[in-house]
Amino acid sequence: MTLRHYWYCFIGVQRREWLRFWQQRTRFASALVRPLLWLIVFAAGFRHVLGVSIMAPYPTYITYETYIVPGLCGMIILFNSMQGALSMVYDRELGSMRVLLTSPLPRPFLLLTKLLAMGLVSVAQVYLFLLIARWGVGVRPPLAGHLAVFPALLLVSLMLGALGLLIATWVKQLENFAGVMNFVIFPMFFLSSALYPLWRMQEASPWIHQLCLLNPFTHAVEAIRFALYLQWNGQAFAITLAVTLLFAALATAGFRPQRTRLLGACRT
Repeated sequence: MTLRHYWYCFIGVQRREWLRFWQQRTRFASALVRPLLWLIVFAAGFRHVLGVSIMAPYPTYITYETYIVPGLCGMIILFNSMQGALSMVYDRELGSMRVLLTSPLPRPFLLLTKLLAMGLVSVAQVYLFLLIARWGVGVRPPLAGHLAVFPALLLVSLMLGALGLLIATWVKQLENFAGVMNFVIFPMFFLSSALYPLWRMQEASPWIHQLCLLNPFTHAVEAIRFALYLQWNGQAFAITLAVTLLFAALATAGFRPQRTRLLGACRT
């Protein structure tokens, strides 16, 4: 196999994912409605209840809308990653993923290419959300922050995409996936710093605060938050990267074509 074959496969998977994204406009709209609902409706009610004091990376007092925007960016990636994992189960059921895995290219490269394709689609939706938040709600991080946050967004999308792929490895039926998604999405989102600072959670419940610290999504949100405001959070990036590598390794090792073929043979 030459570099040209790898590039041809990479472009093909990317094109397929973007075509699917273009054809599923309702999925794109729903991915934006959810965070915009939190930003416009819920933030208006919580603004006076959950006032945010001076804390890094913000140099002064901020509104609640400003605080939750990075967390809502993580929400977009989280839900898209789980929907992407659902499509992986669907592709496996119909055989398109099985066809992809018959390629002579290494399986880790194929799965990583799939994760990158889903991740870039999620990042594009995050940037549209940031544009709406900037001009529609008045949440305006530094312009340079929109460029600086790209590596963080891509890393978080890879981490959550690898988690979704790991779940898709063990979920064999579409009807079981919705329950698994809810079991993963809501604890990860609400036990994080997406909607409220961790110091407030520590004041309310120390043991829940510890759960938030153990949640990788907390560190993913903080990596996005600091990068968006042109600051470096090395600990958050390191933890997010380590969890990404762990999830990717487990997902690659667990996604076995033999298991898929055996499942198809049994159903036949």
